[in-house]
Amino acid sequence: MKRCQKHPRRKPQKSNTLRENLRLARQLLGGTLPTRLAKSLETLSKDFNFSLSTGELQFINSSWYVTHTGLLGLARRKRCSGIHVETVDSLCDSAANRFVLKATIFPSKSSAGFVGYGDADPSNVSYLVQGAEMRVAETRAVNRALRKAYGIGICSVEEIGSFAGQPASHTKSKKLPQPTNGNGNGNHGGRTVRDRLCQLIRQHQLDATLVKSYATDFCGVQTLREATREQVENFVTHLGDWADKNRDALLCQLNSYLGAKEGAA
Repeated sequence: MKRCQKHPRRKPQKSNTLRENLRLARQLLGGTLPTRLAKSLETLSKDFNFSLSTGELQFINSSWYVTHTGLLGLARRKRCSGIHVETVDSLCDSAANRFVLKATIFPSKSSAGFVGYGDADPSNVSYLVQGAEMRVAETRAVNRALRKAYGIGICSVEEIGSFAGQPASHTKSKKLPQPTNGNGNGNHGGRTVRDRLCQLIRQHQLDATLVKSYATDFCGVQTLREATREQVENFVTHLGDWADKNRDALLCQLNSYLGAKEGAA
């Protein structure tokens, strides 16, 4: 009689989402992932299928945060029955751009609903969205209600204050004549500005391709060649200020362009 051979148990394979998230996280943090962050990322990947490459998770101040995109994606995958949002009139002051909204999430038709509140005013929103405080409050309320409905303990990016630096000048300006160097080629912002940008990238160990993608978004152009000199100078100043004040938050912002970078590759 032949003896049954015992085969070693195979370790369960990591999901594609988890493998990709771990790879991008190591790239983002520049090396080995601390155990706490790796375990947290594993839970977020397995339980909720959140993806770093699509901007559903962001890394800020040594912690993972979920984004509005990630929460809406989860609601869609879970076949959320409905979302109801209303203003809390007694707490709103439209003259001061201060709004409080209440969101109710219905995971199923028979659910009594999960409630979340969101507030926004000029003091706790990014300068990029000032004037749109009601929409920010709505997003925060929906995010909080979604996190309650699906048992997500980490905070969402939109619920916290902005990490961005002071606003750059939004004054519209005509395109300045491009200065030329010795060989007659345009500088697109001047040699000094380019040198400062390169120095910032080296000093703070930033990914040049991701910085370029962020710069085009910041300047509101398709390519940097279309940006005015003033726009480029404003971006370099903004990048330097942000890198000095909160490099983690800047890396988080740049990380949102990882998918576009890989697509271009």
